[in-house]
Amino acid sequence: MGIFSRKNDDTATAAPAEVNPDLAAVTGEYEIDPAHTTIGFVARHAMVTNVKGGFQDFTGTLHLDGTDPSRSTATIDVVMDSIDTGNADRDGHLKSSDFFKTDEFPTMTFRTTKAEALGGDDYRITGDLTVLGTTKPLTIDLEFNGAATDPFGNQRVGFEGKAEILRSEWGLTWNAALETGGVLVSDKIKLNFDISAIRKA
Repeated sequence: MGIFSRKNDDTATAAPAEVNPDLAAVTGEYEIDPAHTTIGFVARHAMVTNVKGGFQDFTGTLHLDGTDPSRSTATIDVVMDSIDTGNADRDGHLKSSDFFKTDEFPTMTFRTTKAEALGGDDYRITGDLTVLGTTKPLTIDLEFNGAATDPFGNQRVGFEGKAEILRSEWGLTWNAALETGGVLVSDKIKLNFDISAIRKA
């Protein structure tokens, strides 16, 4: 979902964005489905390659107001011990005091403070991201992927998006210098979200 992009828009002259009529039909309360949702990240390693990871344990809710997207909200709570990069040693390091200090800070949270319709399938939400006890604003650009009823009768909606952040802004500063110059782990982190949410009865 550029999730962490920060753009300065001239709202004084911008025309109101047209709301996607498909989204207008799905106003309601939703729970994020962890089995069909991805909360992932990509970090540059040793200046030459990318390491991908994600979180396996999280919960979240959406309140969608299709007629007035500015009234929509989202919450996400992530269990930091569920971090998974496909390598147990690396995961252990990420959970340690060098990075996420999961014993002291077991949860990462996101709470929206603003939502906007950008036109068509594009939306933007801004909220408070809390990591390591530090809370800073985060802006997420989202694309609405549509709504459908699955074979089990669940009414689903889907969103995806991407973003970039500087991990140092949340106190994630551990690093190691390379003999050839540069550092072992990039400060810039790419985030990606593929969200499937089920409408509450």
